[in-house]
Amino acid sequence: MDKATQTMIENLYKNTGKTLEQWIDTVKKENFLKHGEVMKFLKEQHLLTHGFANLIALKAKGSDAGSVENQDELMTKQYQGKEHLKPLYHSLIGEIPKFGKELEIAPKNAYVSLRRKKQFAILQPATKTRFEIGINLKGQPAEGKLEAITSANAMCSHKINLTDVKDIDTEVIGWLKLAYDNAG
Repeated sequence: MDKATQTMIENLYKNTGKTLEQWIDTVKKENFLKHGEVMKFLKEQHLLTHGFANLIALKAKGSDAGSVENQDELMTKQYQGKEHLKPLYHSLIGEIPKFGKELEIAPKNAYVSLRRKKQFAILQPATKTRFEIGINLKGQPAEGKLEAITSANAMCSHKINLTDVKDIDTEVIGWLKLAYDNAG
């Protein structure tokens, strides 16, 4: 289990007085089929934050990265039918570690989380034709390839859409480096 998840589990107990296991039992009694149903229930009926609700929902279904023994399975699943986008991921993963030693690369079910002291970006094959970099740069105006994300409860403040390895240029790397620096 990564350090961030462990901290979140500890904070869940501190903030709610219930352990993760108790919350999972509460959710399982409701027999929800979908992740969104669990999220809505926890946020509306128990007034949990998006982050805590998501943690509980993922753990209750065993669909988080920490519940998967083989991280390679997550990557294979993410790129199933989108294999042509994997070179974008590999190109970015070749550059990002050059930012500094404090880097955690954590594959999840649908994306890869990039963390320093906090998450600064996510890498994901968003559609069959588009690779998306989610970036945390709160307060940064959108410009160039950097687009603002305006949806509520978004994990990132901005995104960059890519379709080809040639799209990864100094601007893209610069935005990622700025997010990395801000996360320290």
